[in-house]
Amino acid sequence: MGRFHRHADGTVHEHHHHDDAHVHLGDDGEITIHSYTEREELGDHSGYETGEQRIMVLEDIFSENDRLASANRRDLDANGVFSVNLMSSPGSGKTELMRRLLERLHDTEHIGIIEGDIETSLDADRLDGFGAQISLLNTGHGFGGECHLDAPMVANALSRLNLDELDLVLIENVGNLVCPAEFETGAHTKAMVFSITEGEDKPLKYPVMFASVEAVFINKMDLADYLDFDMDLFLKNLRQVNPTAEVFYLSAKTGDGIDDVVAWLTHERDHALGREHSHSPEPSHMEA
Repeated sequence: MGRFHRHADGTVHEHHHHDDAHVHLGDDGEITIHSYTEREELGDHSGYETGEQRIMVLEDIFSENDRLASANRRDLDANGVFSVNLMSSPGSGKTELMRRLLERLHDTEHIGIIEGDIETSLDADRLDGFGAQISLLNTGHGFGGECHLDAPMVANALSRLNLDELDLVLIENVGNLVCPAEFETGAHTKAMVFSITEGEDKPLKYPVMFASVEAVFINKMDLADYLDFDMDLFLKNLRQVNPTAEVFYLSAKTGDGIDDVVAWLTHERDHALGREHSHSPEPSHMEA
């Protein structure tokens, strides 16, 4: 029994690992994760009567999810709405970044928020008061406590937004560095918030997440003087799994770097919706 892996083209297969853990990026961009022995990686299942059997259902699940994600994209496109799937680990500052974006954009853009959490409306409440339409998804209520948002959940949330009145939909995915990367939602682009408190090794430990995004927002730069964080090592690790993601440095707490994120959003929206291109963010604010 091995570990399932999903490629960019949607195919799913099983890896059987035997060696020490490391990540390899092939010439074709495919990530291969060589991990520990099967028992060390997956745990000892010998105590279960079912033994080491697993039913191959993931491929069908992903196919159905992708079909619904395409339907979500068509609904967004039909209404001229640009959408971003924003992912991160818990506590990285994702909600605070969204507050900052709402502060900057609420006077010029009509914004919808899809707020994903297993329980509570705490994050949705923090985003209230800026004029945005907010659609809350508690995955513990009716979805089984899922650690990610998928296309059917997002379709549910979109049905509670007036898309014909919106310009932008921001999806705040459930805080998790594993599952959200595997499920398409229909968003035009994917980005992640990374806090420098998380450590330089995270791109190697969670390569599928870091490889899946078009932009990485490096947050909590206001703490850089107080942490033993090696930015060069982090960027080296990031480039090992994702050579092309745009990188931005910011502090959602102080507001530094938020203008660069706004410029990126505008540029990505114009490109996705076929509008006249605005200027890209200044190179001095991002690592190429």
